[in-house]
Amino acid sequence: MKAKSWLNIGLAMTMLASVALVGCGSKDSDNGGSKSADKPDATQELNLALSDEIPTMDISKATNSISFTLFANVSEGLTRLDKDGKAQPALAEKWDVSPDGKTYTFHLRDGIKWVNGDPITAKDFEYSWKRTLNPDTAAEYAFMVAWIKGGDAYNQGKGSVDEVGVKAQDDKTLVVTLENPIPFFAEQMAFPIFFPQNEKFVKAAGDKYGADADKFLSSGPFKFTSWVHEQSATLEKNDTYWDASKVKLTKVSYQVVKDSNAALNLYESGQLDRTGIVRDQVDNYKDKPDYSTQPELTTGYIQYNQKVPALQNAKIRQALTYAIDGDQYADVVYHNGTVGATGYTPKGISNGQGGDFSKDVGDLINRKDNKAKAKQLLQEGMKEAGITEFPKIKLMSDDGDVGKKSTEFLKEQWRQNLGIDIDIETVPYKLRLQRSHSHDFDMVVSLWGADYNDPMTFLDMFVTGGSFNDPQWSNPAYDDLIKKGKTEVDPKKRMGYLYDAEKLLMKEMPIGPLYFRARAYVTKPYVKDFQWRVYGPDYELKTTYIQGK
Repeated sequence: MKAKSWLNIGLAMTMLASVALVGCGSKDSDNGGSKSADKPDATQELNLALSDEIPTMDISKATNSISFTLFANVSEGLTRLDKDGKAQPALAEKWDVSPDGKTYTFHLRDGIKWVNGDPITAKDFEYSWKRTLNPDTAAEYAFMVAWIKGGDAYNQGKGSVDEVGVKAQDDKTLVVTLENPIPFFAEQMAFPIFFPQNEKFVKAAGDKYGADADKFLSSGPFKFTSWVHEQSATLEKNDTYWDASKVKLTKVSYQVVKDSNAALNLYESGQLDRTGIVRDQVDNYKDKPDYSTQPELTTGYIQYNQKVPALQNAKIRQALTYAIDGDQYADVVYHNGTVGATGYTPKGISNGQGGDFSKDVGDLINRKDNKAKAKQLLQEGMKEAGITEFPKIKLMSDDGDVGKKSTEFLKEQWRQNLGIDIDIETVPYKLRLQRSHSHDFDMVVSLWGADYNDPMTFLDMFVTGGSFNDPQWSNPAYDDLIKKGKTEVDPKKRMGYLYDAEKLLMKEMPIGPLYFRARAYVTKPYVKDFQWRVYGPDYELKTTYIQGK
């Protein structure tokens, strides 16, 4: 999301509960299945779907939810989050925090091992974080590791690796020094970018590291045993994992299924144990016991590339956004609790003071009133841009059925409401990510989900030169607001800067928010304790088990 670090001082932040359980009879996000007195089945195998090919299993280079979710199951960090989103011991059995909140000393467990039998040491964390920060790695998520002292300078090529504030004091002790206190830093250690990497293994794999199952080394509840690209992947229980006695599943089999109807057919035929559902599928299942909903902190939006002359005009960008009926889009494309976006930062993101950021900032798109102005804005914008005819522009999206439905809807909305014709280009998920980050698009339908529960996880994406500023928009006033938001001590003043940043972003509209996403699922009643998260990785399977199949 960012090229620069988030060095926030003294943020008082409310962490949203991050884990819920889905089991027999679960109807919504608040009602999870509970364990019965019966024993788990003798066969503990789970069948799931991947919505697309796994882009990478390189911890330093991953940027997507598919990879992060797999990492959460085949790897582990210093901490793991509980159902309330609080850090609990994982590879670290305990940690100490200095009185000023800047120094964390993590004490690793005895006997923790990689799946190949090598001991996991503090050096594996130091190597991993410094590899991510190394400018030569070109890790887009380096911004988050750059919270540590000297991390940003090293990542920007302005400092030495020796000055980075992460040190393996010995095999079992990792000392981390921050530039400024981050109250939720221990929770952030559960995010995959902070997981360890085995230097010997990474260097031996070379350019192939993270590209195949045998080019990845597991440290978590499961090991990665098979990866047939574009088709399937398999996880098996990792017997070398320190907490293996709590892991009941022996095998997790994934199929790559891009089409939601195909996935539901596999679910109904017993080949999948859980899958997401959309549109008419929701109506068919919403009253059945295997139906459940999952809240998210995710926004869908269109990115307008500033290399396209017509899209450099704010009025044209506004017209393209206002012409879309967000609620109708959400219903036609998803029909699963997803709603039209009122801004960029989604509902549910904390304002740091016990409230909801999106409610505080209000409806900044106001499609009800602005839709009628869209055509006039387009004409005014074209006049300002010196063009008499709207140019040929392509809209890119994923090639799954949801992506195709999305682009069809958008194309028709623009035809009806603006009188313009847009070309459609659908590409595989991995390619869409690559082309977005290399700015190789005109317009692209994108998604961003929260990495932590604060508006900054969305807003600082669009600072000048940011790693995830795909449209290459630049505004000095916006940059200044984000900078102030990263350093302000007073929570109320800090949030004021972020309110102003959101308003400016929605005035200039380098992105056009479409929807705040929710998810609906069907899960077989014999799947117990399926733990999903509101932000970060989608789910964890450490305690999931099969009972009554």
